[in-house]
Amino acid sequence: MVTEKNSQPDLSRRSFLLTSTRIVLGLGVVSVPTIACAKVMEKRTLSFFHTRTQQGLTVTYASGKTYDRKALAQINRFLRDYQTGQVHSIDPRLLDILWAIQGEMGRKGVYEIISGYRSPKTNRGMRRGGHPGVARQSLHMKGKAVDIRYSGANLSQVKQCAHALQTGGVGFYPRDNFVHLDSGQFRTW
Repeated sequence: MVTEKNSQPDLSRRSFLLTSTRIVLGLGVVSVPTIACAKVMEKRTLSFFHTRTQQGLTVTYASGKTYDRKALAQINRFLRDYQTGQVHSIDPRLLDILWAIQGEMGRKGVYEIISGYRSPKTNRGMRRGGHPGVARQSLHMKGKAVDIRYSGANLSQVKQCAHALQTGGVGFYPRDNFVHLDSGQFRTW
């Protein structure tokens, strides 16, 4: 933590979020940055562009500790299985992870969605179709994973930021030009 001339600690949003997240994770109390984020910023807004459907969405999905049900329904529809059209609930903790990363990136970008929710049928088809990284029990099928790019940063920056949060899964696929993020246990590949 950086101190200024008056010896006051740097209480910037970034240092607070990272410090709070590490403290909370160290105690094993919470595995996502939701509580720390809620104290720092009142409203949480995300912007998306879906590379498969060519649709965009900017939505305020939470205020403090309260999630907006209508906004979550919009996100569920937006992140639907692009092959079957099937809609599934998206884990709000995943949205909070995206929001925290966006904050670290300066809130000046848009999440480019490669894949959100995947139905079991789509997931099986991808596994059979030569996508070796597609897990049999993928968290995409539970609404707990997205494959993304972030227009405000390069892939390595997104990966490094997600690693620093130590929240959820972080898969790095530079050859395929995306980062996988999920709200499962922290792990990297």
